[in-house]
This record gives sequence, C-alpha cells and structure tokens, in this order.
Amino acid sequence: MRQRGRLAALACVLAVIGSAGIAAEPSRPGDAERGKAMFSACKGCHQVGADARNGIGPHLDGLFGRVAGSLDGFSYSSALRRHGADGLAWDRDSLDTYLRDPQEMIPGTRMSFRGMEDAAARADLIAYLEKITASAPASDPAPVAEHRAEIGSAAMGLVGDRAYGEYLASECLTCHQQSGRTDGIPSIVGWPREAFIRVIFEYKTNVRRHQVMQLMTANLGNEEIAALAAYFGGLDPQ
Repeated sequence: MRQRGRLAALACVLAVIGSAGIAAEPSRPGDAERGKAMFSACKGCHQVGADARNGIGPHLDGLFGRVAGSLDGFSYSSALRRHGADGLAWDRDSLDTYLRDPQEMIPGTRMSFRGMEDAAARADLIAYLEKITASAPASDPAPVAEHRAEIGSAAMGLVGDRAYGEYLASECLTCHQQSGRTDGIPSIVGWPREAFIRVIFEYKTNVRRHQVMQLMTANLGNEEIAALAAYFGGLDPQ
C-alpha cells in the first residue's frame, strides 16, 4: 500500500510538470555576435542596416512587425503575398519557422535558401537580425546603380532589348521556372538588372563555379546579357 501511494504521488508530480511544460529545457537566447557571422551567407540577397535597399531579395530594415510580402518596390511571390494577406507578420517565432524550412512554411516562396535545422543557430541569426534591422527603412528602397569598375560594367551600361531577351530565355527556362518558383533551382525572376548581369559575369569568369552555368554563359555577349536581364527583371513572380 505504501509503495502504491508513493507511485501515485510520483505520477501526480510528473503530470503537473508535464502540463506546465517545466520538463522541456528552455531554449537559450540567441547570440547576436554569432548571428552576425552567419549573416554573411545572406548578404548576396539581403541588405540590412540604415539605408538598406532591395536587391535580389528585399531589404530587411524594419523587419520585425512587417507584414509578409508587403514591402513596396519588391516583387514577392504570390505565395508570400497570400500568407501576408492571411495575417503573417515577421517576429521571432515566424522567422524561426521560416528559417528552419522556407519551402515547408510557404510553398512557392522565391527564397532558395534550403533552411537551418540547428535551432541554436537560428536563434543566433534571429538575435542579430532583431538588433541590426531596427533602423528605419531607406526613404527610397529601390536599388542604387553602383558606379564601380567591374567586368560587367559594359553590359550594365546598355539598355537591354526585352523582346530579344525573351527569345534568348528559352534555354534558361529549361531549368529556371518562368513563374519564379524555386523547387531546388534558384529563381531569377524579378532580379534587379545589375545584380543579374553581375552574376552572369561571375559565372563567365569562374568566380562562381557551376559547370552548366559556365557552359551556358560562355558565349553570351554584352547585348545578350543585357537583354536577358531586361526580360527576367521585367517578369512578376507568380
């Protein structure tokens, strides 16, 4: 009888602990300094800090509290816009879920990032984002032309022929979807013209290494690259 009483008491204690959630180990707060180092992988698409602007991805100034897919001047996927219309706003919890697996949370998002399984790493990155994105957004978030000497500057100085770009795009569309969906291959729909041209030249000059892309870009001239940039930059993601 005495043994049964002890077991019953233990069962009650465990039930109370379980219902209160005390048994679960609390997640540690994120470390912004560690998160800053992680953000280096995000810089190719997103700008942060005072006067950040849109690029391949939207700028992240004022991120926390922002309704998903609502930033003026950026071409979001329809999937992200729908989630925003349904009430999704960015905070620690929603960012944690999104960074774990963007495509699982929002199927059809243009973001080609595969996700972070490590919860501690996500916490660190989110802590950095919360700190660095508190600045007020730039008054005009449109990309600013970068006047710098680079191998693609001649193509950047051309006004691309969008109709010619559409003609040339058939080979690109064997891999990249015209809708802007990723599905394992990055979206190139809606990219700013200079960012698009810069990436093409990085493949042509082996700064970026990808055998198929190096073959596809090897014989493209400045007018062709400018035309492709005009075509894909003028498309709206679906």
